[in-house]
Amino acid sequence: MNFLHSNLIFSLFLLTFHTFSVLSHLFSPTDNYLINCGSTVPTTTLHDNRHFSGDLPSKQSSPPLFSSPSSSAVSLQNDNNLLPDLPSIYHTARVFTRPAKYSFPIKATGTHIVRLHFHAFNSSIYDLGRSQFHVLVNGYVVLSNFSSESGNPRIIEYLIWVDAEKLVIVFVPVKDSNFAFVNAIEVISAPEDLVPDIAQYLNVSSGNVEKFDGLSKQAIEVVYRVNVGGPKVTPFNDSLWRTWIPDDEFFRSSGVVGSEKLYFGGRIKYQAGGASREIAPDNVYNSARLIRSTNGSVPNLNLTWMFPVVEGYKHLVRLHFCDIASISLGLLYFNVYVNGYLAYEELDLSYITNSLASPFYADFVVDGNRSGPLSVSIGPSKNSIPRAIDGILNGVEVMKLSNSHGSLDGEVCADFALKSFSRGNTGVLLTYVAAICIVLSLFIVIRRRVIGCRESVTWSRLPVNLSDDNVKT
Repeated sequence: MNFLHSNLIFSLFLLTFHTFSVLSHLFSPTDNYLINCGSTVPTTTLHDNRHFSGDLPSKQSSPPLFSSPSSSAVSLQNDNNLLPDLPSIYHTARVFTRPAKYSFPIKATGTHIVRLHFHAFNSSIYDLGRSQFHVLVNGYVVLSNFSSESGNPRIIEYLIWVDAEKLVIVFVPVKDSNFAFVNAIEVISAPEDLVPDIAQYLNVSSGNVEKFDGLSKQAIEVVYRVNVGGPKVTPFNDSLWRTWIPDDEFFRSSGVVGSEKLYFGGRIKYQAGGASREIAPDNVYNSARLIRSTNGSVPNLNLTWMFPVVEGYKHLVRLHFCDIASISLGLLYFNVYVNGYLAYEELDLSYITNSLASPFYADFVVDGNRSGPLSVSIGPSKNSIPRAIDGILNGVEVMKLSNSHGSLDGEVCADFALKSFSRGNTGVLLTYVAAICIVLSLFIVIRRRVIGCRESVTWSRLPVNLSDDNVKT
């Protein structure tokens, strides 16, 4: 009995030690703004237990983060509009009928995570589904002519380089008959290694892998974040509060002999200088899809994923690898393809990590002038070994890079977006002025005709060539 009691105490000690060890490695951002727009009451989300503050100050708080000559706070009027377990940050919103901005003081320069939350609902004043507006973040157009349809909340995430004292988010209604809105905003300073400055560039023209410099200074939109072979990963299980979705809708090799899913129950071994939990959490690296050789021969197949993307933009493709399937080092060799190009030949994770279950990630920049979806594939190489694992992939991220106009959404530049509201008002004003001018012109013409008719009846000029006698007569 004493032995069991001692074991129980020792187990609890180990569990407590492990918990404190994990908590001690949790990421703590220097800048961490979580704003519940349209509210003065602090709110806790249901899914990750984070506290969002209202964007209106209380008597004891600091000045508001936003400035607008015309804004209003709106909220759901009844529970009929609520989705099951809808977080409370989506019960309120701030609506702008004129251009408005949020300014966030920045302590740490570098990459910042910006998340915008939209959930269109009907309030007593506005139907948020009828909005149309532009959004700018530090001069980049991140949304153009945006409208949020009713339904599930939408979260759009950006990675923005900040080297100023403030990060500014501007909302601009498309014209005076429209309005802008937002439910919640997150501004979080990112870990230094989240976006490196250099990536591998798959040059379409030359077909070569070259160096892409200046990646960290780009404005980036996260398009897809996928957990390959595993379940959905929620913000509660991610140190940067990200969501990773399953890969099933993107996987194009279902039912192929030699392909399988794998879940790993052991410990993921993060190494200094390699992938960290902020790059991707355990729940991404402990699941995978893999190619396993059968019948003593290397299978002749590739596993492929297809991701629909917007044409005309360069995209950053981040691939996550972790050998959780091999029984020993030096048994896994495979090729990696991005958009059909050989991005990695004879990838040997043992050589890179010198350990099993140790994560590794690779960044590739691809051109956006290719029509059709972006593809990622893995397959055996010439050094693949029979009766071993001949390919593995744990996670994929696809991110859009800003174009030459400084935009992540179309050809609209920041100046055009900022002036669109005033132009819209000017157009309406000119229309009114033109209408008034037409009415005045018609009024003058009609008045002259009326006066002319009256004069023709009541008065006529005397002939100038009459003699005095004729006049007397």
